Amino acid sequence: MEIQSVKARYGIIGNAPALNRALDIAMQVAATNMSVLITGESGVGKESIPKIIHHLSSRKHGPYIAVNCGAIPEGTIDSELFGHEKGSFTGAHESRKGYFEEANDGTIFLDEVAELPLGTQVRLLRVLETGEFIRVGSSKVQKTNVRVVAATNVNFAQAIQNGKFRDDLYYRLNQVPIFMPSLRERGADIALLFKKFATDFAERYRIPVLQLTDSGANALREYRWPGNIRQLKNITEQISILETERIVSPELLIRYLPQDMATNKPVFMGGKGGNDYSEREILYKVLFDMRNDLTDLKKLVLGVIQNESGFDNSDENEALFQKVFESEEHKNSDLPVRMTPQSNIIHLGSGNSSEEEEEVEESLSLSQTEKDLIKKALQKHRNRRKYAAQELGISERTLYRKIKEYDLGK
Repeated sequence: MEIQSVKARYGIIGNAPALNRALDIAMQVAATNMSVLITGESGVGKESIPKIIHHLSSRKHGPYIAVNCGAIPEGTIDSELFGHEKGSFTGAHESRKGYFEEANDGTIFLDEVAELPLGTQVRLLRVLETGEFIRVGSSKVQKTNVRVVAATNVNFAQAIQNGKFRDDLYYRLNQVPIFMPSLRERGADIALLFKKFATDFAERYRIPVLQLTDSGANALREYRWPGNIRQLKNITEQISILETERIVSPELLIRYLPQDMATNKPVFMGGKGGNDYSEREILYKVLFDMRNDLTDLKKLVLGVIQNESGFDNSDENEALFQKVFESEEHKNSDLPVRMTPQSNIIHLGSGNSSEEEEEVEESLSLSQTEKDLIKKALQKHRNRRKYAAQELGISERTLYRKIKEYDLGK
């Protein structure tokens, strides 16, 4: 069967290379009995893949059962998957077949498989390796011939590292990996999906179809779609019902697309570039904000020192403070700087009164540091005062005066 025929049969819209690759793998692996693990973000349409695999396989006349592992309570999931015997637990008034027994000679789709408890993971591993399982409350081993397709939006590497998922089960499930791309990775498919949903809702509610402008289509592509296809469908339905205006522009869309960066939701960026450009701009903005905050902090501390100690606001003092602030001692320290104006003391520490604090008299500290910096600059440039002054960010005349003041001319 051709890929376009598969798309038409299962209502899959789009021609993104990553989507076509996922469908191609599903079509190729369908004829085998290999386990398949589908990964991708929530809302990308992972549930279509196991249906394609089942209906293109030799098991297509057998049962197809989809199980949401995250929706079944931990105390009953073993019974749901593997069945139980009468009287095996409170409320077990009769024997019951589990999903693996019901799906014999067919396909079982385990959605949100990473939510399975560790004990259930052991049972599932045995089914995958030997085809054997035991009902809850029984000692009789039973056999099943079932194809397992699993899906998750969880980062398996992290789940395994945290001890929440067995690595041996992961490798057994992951015989054939299929990755479903997020909506923001599908470019032009976004506008196609919007138009398809708009047409469907117009027919359902007997209303005029929404018309998407070119600028509106660009706005859809620039948004990051954290909820993927599910979010796009919901927003299309909202606009279809709530808006009397049938022309969909960026100004209309922005009223429906969440813009809250605090909840890790994406925002529209200016009309240039695609998603990568937008994310870079966000990163640059954060970095520039941090730099501005640091500059403001330097000015604040300098102002406190000047006000409390009577320092004038000369260029020499500002350049000196810049050198002090960026010295290796402060650069390599994890300790924040606090000022106590009442005592004219700089505190280096965590701010907790119970911790030891290093206290240095302000006037002595700055004078000694100034003297040390001048000595180091002169040594570095072999007493060539012109270059030493440039290194310190002060004039040669000021340097001569400081050398004389600190008796450094010897």
